[in-house]
Amino acid sequence: MTMTSLLPSAGDGNCYYILTEDCAYGSKYFQAGNMCFCSERSYLRNFSDDRPPACFLKVIMLDDSSTVTINVEILQPVREEAAVFLLAISGHNERLNYFLERLSLEAALRAVPGQKVMVEVDRQYFPAIIRYIGSIYKNTSAVLSPFFFGVELQGEGENRGRSDGSYHGTEYFKCKRNCGIFLPFSRIQFTPPPDDDYAKQKPKADTEEGVPVKVGDAVSFYVDEVLTKGIAMAVYRKGTQWFVKVCPEEEGTTDFFREIPMDSVVKESLQSLFSPFESDMGLGHPNQMKREISESGEECESGNSALEVNSMVQITLDKGNQVSGIIRWLGYLPQIKHKMAGVELDEDKGVTAGEWLGKYYFHCAPKRGLFVKLQSCQPDVRFQCSHNSELSLADYRGQEVLPQATDSFPPLRNETAVHVLRGRMKGIQGHCNSCYMDAALFSLFSCTSVLDSMLFKPFPLCDRNVQSILRDEIVNPLRKTGFVRAGSVMHLREQLTEKGQCSSFTNAEKDPEEFLNLIMHQILGIEPLLKLQSGVRKEQDCYCYQIFMDQQEDLVVPDVQQLVEHSFLSSNLKLVEIPSCFIIQMPRFGKEYKMFSKIIPSLELDITDLLLDSPRECCVCGDVATLECSECFKDKVFAATGLKQFCSSCSRQVHSHYRRKTHKPTRLHIPEEFHSRSPRGSQQVPREKMELFAVLCIETSHYVSFVKYGPENEHWMFFDSMADRHGDENGFNIPTVTLCPEVAKYLDLPLAALALEQPRDMDGVAKRLFCDAYMYMYQSKKMALYK
Repeated sequence: MTMTSLLPSAGDGNCYYILTEDCAYGSKYFQAGNMCFCSERSYLRNFSDDRPPACFLKVIMLDDSSTVTINVEILQPVREEAAVFLLAISGHNERLNYFLERLSLEAALRAVPGQKVMVEVDRQYFPAIIRYIGSIYKNTSAVLSPFFFGVELQGEGENRGRSDGSYHGTEYFKCKRNCGIFLPFSRIQFTPPPDDDYAKQKPKADTEEGVPVKVGDAVSFYVDEVLTKGIAMAVYRKGTQWFVKVCPEEEGTTDFFREIPMDSVVKESLQSLFSPFESDMGLGHPNQMKREISESGEECESGNSALEVNSMVQITLDKGNQVSGIIRWLGYLPQIKHKMAGVELDEDKGVTAGEWLGKYYFHCAPKRGLFVKLQSCQPDVRFQCSHNSELSLADYRGQEVLPQATDSFPPLRNETAVHVLRGRMKGIQGHCNSCYMDAALFSLFSCTSVLDSMLFKPFPLCDRNVQSILRDEIVNPLRKTGFVRAGSVMHLREQLTEKGQCSSFTNAEKDPEEFLNLIMHQILGIEPLLKLQSGVRKEQDCYCYQIFMDQQEDLVVPDVQQLVEHSFLSSNLKLVEIPSCFIIQMPRFGKEYKMFSKIIPSLELDITDLLLDSPRECCVCGDVATLECSECFKDKVFAATGLKQFCSSCSRQVHSHYRRKTHKPTRLHIPEEFHSRSPRGSQQVPREKMELFAVLCIETSHYVSFVKYGPENEHWMFFDSMADRHGDENGFNIPTVTLCPEVAKYLDLPLAALALEQPRDMDGVAKRLFCDAYMYMYQSKKMALYK
């Protein structure tokens, strides 16, 4: 690249660039596809004619505004009018692919309101009309704001949108409710307007595109002096040299690859790749056009009729290497007669992000997508046992997997829960670091309905596809048969990867709160579970509450009630209203993961004194309290739990002691109905209590859960999505649910005795509950009726 090629067009205030290779700078790492800029003045200062050309350029990254110095060899200039469209693509690899491919980007630059297009919504394409092109982020201080297409869905796409043309309260166009949606250009197929002369022009020569060969091009090259033909599956750069990953014709489509230097590859006509009897497979043949748009409903020519979209499969590549993944698309590709499968792999061993010849047939993380002949796919043996296997699913009471459930099933309680859930191959099957999600889902939905509104309520921002997967593929099968296969959870994880704009939900370790915040807030858009107020500040909303506190030397073996009260008091927090579900994360301290060696589960959580503007009871005489003292809370003379509030007379008496004379009680708000009241003690202050229904625990990065399935202290069950395993690398995990009545023994112990218990000597799995607690879940059944 010459230095002058980095110069922006005249009049630009900034020069914009895209990284063509990954780049490390200090402790930061930037993927290829990241975008950056520098001022025109800065550029001219580095590359003026009177000084040697610089090899490095100081730029500002658009993602995080950090200033870094980058080798100019990996920077490609981008016009500002193109940069705004590229910024709307969140995936860096996908963004770079669209920049290099150019055709879709150029079509986006030519697009105008009123133009008819095809748009991708929930993995399907629907007709639409462009109504708006521009930014949807107002009052932003960003240097460059991404441009989106606001489209009105037509025909079968109606009611599959997300808005009526408004975004975050600002109207950009008008259409019927749920018929509008805002999308990046990467999810739009553009058709030129009828009067567009560009459509009549001949395509530009490939030499004008910068890179002569693109993904999907027919190419030829020499192997041992023999001319070989194939299709380019990937084009990439190593250092200063470009390479093409080619699927040779004689090896079978996309099942074997060769890495060839770009200068050793010659682009061919696509027709020359096919023998004479296949020549009718050209793009113009009417039968082929029908086959290209056909989906998984057609019978598989290979005989693998059981395979469908979302089937888990294994594929043998070159040299016997085997990969596994999930089928995301089935159908026919241009220029290929075989029925093909678009597979999302478990590992980065693919060549695409779901794209073929510039069109996305499905979406996945970079280098996770692969197109193969359907006949090359075999059912994944890790999730399908043979009839002769001693671990056949038929051995487990004939249970079946529900791919789609038409009925809804209530949560399991008491003996029904034991009958349906207990045993091996029960619960949710773990796969590829999914334990955080398995444990959270089992806890929230197996034996309680407190958050069932997530499954049915049509929230304004609700993603119906995610909601239906959660309800029909996970919760209903769990409550009906007691078993959810790993593929169903992987389907949900794949959706979270796409919706959450994070490429690691399908394979990386996560925390339960990250999953819960994403699905509740960003995807389903449910109302926050907690509304908090700190002093006179504005209300704060959240879904999970993290306990923060200083080390308390007097709290050797605390219970949850004490931890919550200490945390609320130290942060000056109050609950604005009674929550239906209270999810509490246990405290951490410094590098130590656990702040306490043991935490006692509080089977009931009394939140009366944590509520804002709620009547409070004097902790001495039981009358209505008018004053609260945070300093008395730490006084060991009083009870170990409960905030310390007093009526006026008791407060005077308590604070007459010389040790408490310096305390400064604060006045409480008394509800109107408690102002005029009968003599002392005749009106009892109501107590608001929540009941514990589940506990998530963690040990060495592995999450499990305890769920209370009945009213007695013995009614606990323990769930581990990866309790056992069948087979080795190609095997599968065996989820297990066991009863753990031994928990009651320790719940009934005096505090001093429990503190002396050695974890290794505790019965059964009780040690996990008391020593490894990560997250407690409480419910208010009466409030769940209203939320």
